[in-house]
Formats: sequence, structure tokens, C-alpha cells
Amino acid sequence: MLSNVAYRSLAYGCIALGAAGLVLPLVPTTPFLLIAAWAAPKGSPRLAHWLREHPRFGPVLHAWRHGRAVPRRAKWLAALLLATSWGMLWLIGSPLPVLALTGGLFLLVGGFVLTRPDAGPRAPS
Repeated sequence: MLSNVAYRSLAYGCIALGAAGLVLPLVPTTPFLLIAAWAAPKGSPRLAHWLREHPRFGPVLHAWRHGRAVPRRAKWLAALLLATSWGMLWLIGSPLPVLALTGGLFLLVGGFVLTRPDAGPRAPS
């Protein structure tokens, strides 16, 4: 019972953040939707169905589920945000080990995201 509530809460929270990403230019939508799509079936089959059938979110989730594809705009936005985050760490004078560790992690994450197939021009980020 508690785990259902936790999964449902995670799914709803990620949907809210993903929806914010449709309006706010620097908030990514795709990663939050992927987390919501993972959590929703564990907490609420009805919510999972709503996500799959949603006209805006459904195509992104379908592209990921069936081809591990990410919309091109989402990929480049993710890379830009990773670079910006690292640049901010550098500007505030973070220690060299922090810069090296986050830089390596960001390169791995960015490389993974950028090498996913394109989801197509119609899929929203």
C-alpha cells in the first residue's frame, strides 16, 4: 500500500515537472516523463494508461518504449543544460575534484543521451 502511494506520488510529481517543461524553456520534459512512465504502472494503472494515451506526452513515451529514441530538441537541450551546469560549478569556484567528477559524469550522461536515436520531428521534448 505504501509503495503504491510512493510510486503514484513520484509519477504525479514527474508529470508536473514534465508539464512545466512544456512551458519553461530550460526545464526538460522527456526525462521526467520517462520516470513517470516507469513509476505510474506500479502505483496507478489508470495513470499509466492516461500517460500512454496523452496527445502530448504519449508520443515521447512511445518513442522511448519502442525504439529507445529521444526527441532531437530534448537531446540538445539536455546537452546544453549539462554544459551550463558544469560552467556554473566552474564559475563559483568549485574544487578541482568536483569539477573533474561532475565533468566526467556529465560527459557520460550527455554521450548516452546524444547517441540515442531521434524520435522524429513531431515528438515534443
